[in-house]
Amino acid sequence: MLQYTRIVCCLVMALAVARAIPADELPPLQKDIEYAKVGDVSLKLDAFVPAGEGPFPTCILVHGGGFTKGTKQSYITPIFEPLSKAGFVWFTIDYRLAPDHRWPACADDVQTAIRWVKAHAKEYKVDPKRIALIGESAGGHLVSYAGAVGKDDTSVAAVVPFYAPHDFVLQNENKPMLGPSMVALFNLTEPNDESRKVMTAASPSAKVHAKMPPYLLIHGDKDAQVPHEQSVRFQALMKKHGNECELITIPGGAHGMGKWKEGGSNYQEQMIAWLKKVLQ
Repeated sequence: MLQYTRIVCCLVMALAVARAIPADELPPLQKDIEYAKVGDVSLKLDAFVPAGEGPFPTCILVHGGGFTKGTKQSYITPIFEPLSKAGFVWFTIDYRLAPDHRWPACADDVQTAIRWVKAHAKEYKVDPKRIALIGESAGGHLVSYAGAVGKDDTSVAAVVPFYAPHDFVLQNENKPMLGPSMVALFNLTEPNDESRKVMTAASPSAKVHAKMPPYLLIHGDKDAQVPHEQSVRFQALMKKHGNECELITIPGGAHGMGKWKEGGSNYQEQMIAWLKKVLQ
């Protein structure tokens, strides 16, 4: 009888966790929390914390914008509500933008955010052992890079890069001049041995090693800004080193997730299912 009671309790708890919370029952977003100050730049984040005791699996979100624009409330917003309804703690962060702040300022800010989240885990009901990074476009690059170089207080349990330029050299291959993001980020203009050396050093693909956290790559196969090949090659490289790396390809998907749902994609549900599996 006791064993039966335990089984029933476990099933009830599992159903409670699996239940999607209606939008009108969600707690409000906590906005503009300073997580660091670098010189005269105040770096802020917004935080969503579910109702309940926790600790909960947690996601740190990093927006795109070519390293030069965007905010914590732009581009990456389509995944806010799905994460909230699924019962995740999540934080969306601002970071220093180029050209006012050259590389590695933006990468440093992501690592600072990871440390801050872990340091404030109890306050925000975070499970520090179940933290995932999610980023799109330039933010996808930044979370991919952070996942590759993270250790100790900046290590994470999972990484989800959307349409990320994992390899800057590949991204600028066969171009007479470097793209505007490279000019802004590195103050480089021409593709030559020196610029390739700098771009390689800042590319997640150059940092891949064994025993990295699991990655889920999400990329449209009609992306005209960051070719789908970036994710295909990165997945192959990750697997070559024995790492778990899955790829969701969005048929007909362009750069940016804003219209993917209109095209019939269920990428949000697939991402949530993968996160629950990896962060269980």
